[in-house]
Amino acid sequence: TMKTPATILAVDDNATNLKLACYVLETEGHTVLKAHDAAEAQQILKHSPADLILMDIQMPGMDGLTLTRLLKADPAYRHIPIVALTSFAMKGDEAKVREAGCDGYITKPVDTLTLPAVVAEILRRGAESSTAEA
Repeated sequence: TMKTPATILAVDDNATNLKLACYVLETEGHTVLKAHDAAEAQQILKHSPADLILMDIQMPGMDGLTLTRLLKADPAYRHIPIVALTSFAMKGDEAKVREAGCDGYITKPVDTLTLPAVVAEILRRGAESSTAEA
């Protein structure tokens, strides 16, 4: 199966995490846009349509779940799948992440094998549901 290259917005206040995500996803043929916080992410989305957002949950300022809720409440961005990056996987956290509107989540430290697989799976699901709706 040919993987479709996508434009992915990675939002993380940690430069190392961003670099890793970019490296892994660009290796898969994706284009990666980088944002270091929620405000930067919002700016980028105004000008560049993203096919998927990788969202760090714990960020200074507006956290990832707050930004996810905002995006999911906005008809312009509602369709974009969001994968949460979370360094905590305690009981109830997945529920919180899903409740905010995230379409999937990956625990940190990010596993370089898991990341492209989860991204590919969610993009595939998105492609299927958009053809189903058409």
